[in-house]
Amino acid sequence: MGRAGSGTRVGALAVAGVLVGTVLAGCGDDSGSADRTEGAAAQGGADAQEQGTRAVRSAYDKTSEEDTARVTLRVRTSAEDTSITADGRGTIDLEDGDSVMTVTVQGQRVEQRVVDQVLYQKMPKGQAPGDKPWIRIDLNKVASRQGAGDQSMSDPARSAAFAKAITDKDVTEKGTDTIDGVKTTRYRVTVDVAKLPHGAALRQQVGPTLPMEVWLDEQGRIRRQQWDMTLKTPMPSSERPSADSSAAPQQLTVRTVMGFSDFGTELEAEAPPAGQVTDMTGKAARRGSG
Repeated sequence: MGRAGSGTRVGALAVAGVLVGTVLAGCGDDSGSADRTEGAAAQGGADAQEQGTRAVRSAYDKTSEEDTARVTLRVRTSAEDTSITADGRGTIDLEDGDSVMTVTVQGQRVEQRVVDQVLYQKMPKGQAPGDKPWIRIDLNKVASRQGAGDQSMSDPARSAAFAKAITDKDVTEKGTDTIDGVKTTRYRVTVDVAKLPHGAALRQQVGPTLPMEVWLDEQGRIRRQQWDMTLKTPMPSSERPSADSSAAPQQLTVRTVMGFSDFGTELEAEAPPAGQVTDMTGKAARRGSG
């Protein structure tokens, strides 16, 4: 997968966390911060399923009504025998998606901001292009060039279309967990990719369904969300046996986990000065589509 410490790799992981991660977001089963009670079985009967479906569907609106929250993010990317984990911590605006975070990848820290759907990253010393400390990636332009669909799917506050892709048979209550001292109810959800905006294009990348788990507090707000995706990526032409032969797609597995706490916390997300920024939108779009 290349050298994880490079600016390109760090940027790619962070973009994955923002573009893909926040829609289906979460903070993994392996985090150890939850005191799990697995004894509760799935609620039986149609009424219980309907209640679970309503709870999950309404959770996005209830969460966004809190305006802001502290957020933790973990994106684990695996291919063949290589695995890289990016951890983020910061604050997010649940209505418009602006955020301020610190992302750590294999010991290297990157300051990250999202302002008006534009991602800014302050790269580690010596890794930023053009002798400028910040890079800039327009997430809307990257998504449109890659056919990735509506950028409204990039944060919980705007994922109404995602909620509509969940039906009664897709939601199962799995019990209760205590997360950072807060009692939550855990649901396992299967999302029909075809029902999402631009679902046909997304289906080619991730398959017909997306498995997800969400943890809701007693107010019906999202406290944690997790999903796993297996992406098919084409092998670079330089690595193919011959220029005329086709190669099977490589399998790239991405687990994304996001947690929310301290609803209503203060947030100030501002773009860095233009003179300190190098625009990398075109390069990010080309790498993503390739």
